[in-house]
Amino acid sequence: MSPLPTARLLIVDDDPNNVRLLASIFDQDYDILFALNGLEAIDISLRERPDLIILDVMMPDLDGYTVCKTIKNHPHTKDIPIVFLTAHCDAEEEIRGLEMGAADFISKPFYPKIVKIRVSNQIELKYAREKLTKLAITDGLTGIANRRYFDDQLAHEWTRLNQTLAIAMIDVDWFKKYNDHYGHQGGDDCLRQVANVLSNVAKRDSDFVARYGGEEFAIILPMTQADNALVLSKNICLALSNLE
Repeated sequence: MSPLPTARLLIVDDDPNNVRLLASIFDQDYDILFALNGLEAIDISLRERPDLIILDVMMPDLDGYTVCKTIKNHPHTKDIPIVFLTAHCDAEEEIRGLEMGAADFISKPFYPKIVKIRVSNQIELKYAREKLTKLAITDGLTGIANRRYFDDQLAHEWTRLNQTLAIAMIDVDWFKKYNDHYGHQGGDDCLRQVANVLSNVAKRDSDFVARYGGEEFAIILPMTQADNALVLSKNICLALSNLE
């Protein structure tokens, strides 16, 4: 089973010799990051977002369980799979780690080939979950967010306090006639071009473009006053008009 070559692996162990040994197992297959203590591991996880973390349980400052809990409680790192590395073979300790969200346990001393296979399996599972998640929130025709994701994002933005919020609703005029004249393939191409224009005009990181349904689209514009939303809407109309 070949690992994904672009994956990044974070190795966390207070013993540099263990770090070097693990790195030698994976350095031909992954980009390797390492940390020698728990605080450094948390910082790297937040900054670099590795694809998987191999985490030693016994460390002097923060033990592996504390590091795992911190990573799993943060929205930006909670989905990173964690594989515990431990010299203890206690079932209660393993249960504790798995209940915290760990993906697997590897006991010391370990066999390099087994470690390699287990890590590869976890990374492939992570990529498979990400692909399924993306499919669930993406409109299959246009590639932008779907109605379900729009509803979730709007609910999230609505809960933000002391922040202006604008929403632009876009309905393609005469789309049925266009579709009847040029056929469904022409209609699909038209919708894809509209989605592309919306994404290019509403291009701030915080802007959120979605297909609302049929020939309807919507854009969520956080921290946007009404006059700025109007300017953006006019720019959209102009860009669509230029497509002829």
